[in-house]
Amino acid sequence: MLLTPKIEKAIVRAAELHRHQNRKAGGAPYIVHPYAVAFLLARYTQDEDVICAALLHDILEDVPSYSAEKMQSEFGERVYTIVKEVSEDRDPMSGWYFLARKRSWKSRKEGYLENLKNDSQEALLIACADKIHNLRSLLQSYAERGEVIWQSFPAGQAETFWFYRAVLSILRERLDHPLVTELAETLAEAEE
Repeated sequence: MLLTPKIEKAIVRAAELHRHQNRKAGGAPYIVHPYAVAFLLARYTQDEDVICAALLHDILEDVPSYSAEKMQSEFGERVYTIVKEVSEDRDPMSGWYFLARKRSWKSRKEGYLENLKNDSQEALLIACADKIHNLRSLLQSYAERGEVIWQSFPAGQAETFWFYRAVLSILRERLDHPLVTELAETLAEAEE
């Protein structure tokens, strides 16, 4: 991956906007996650907008102070569109993404799965890399802390794995890419 001015801007923006957040599995600084997703994708693409979208992929869901309009202005329509595709649905009444969190976990995930069925190939790549890193983080946290990790997951173990299996099923149908195999292998390891 080449470090272009636009990618560097996305790195800076993601670091600024996620600076007060930590990962629920293990408590690492949250910024580790978007960086990992971008690095997973950088093995397969030099597409600047895809790398930027990977770095920014959780911003619309998790950072209420950063608007969709701001993302469009700073990174362009294509980056915004890809990020929007991999974001959980926004609240239909307010238009704000983070308010969608008031819906149940299952409802949000079912909406995500429905959207995944129509997302662009770029968004599918980011979704796949995102889930790979999430599962790897889960595996690492489980190795360090054991069964107690499930207390930090709102849906628990069974529902969490239901979601990852459903994502994998959709990705197998829609995305012919080595990352899908990597996701399948990582999920199988996590379910053991």
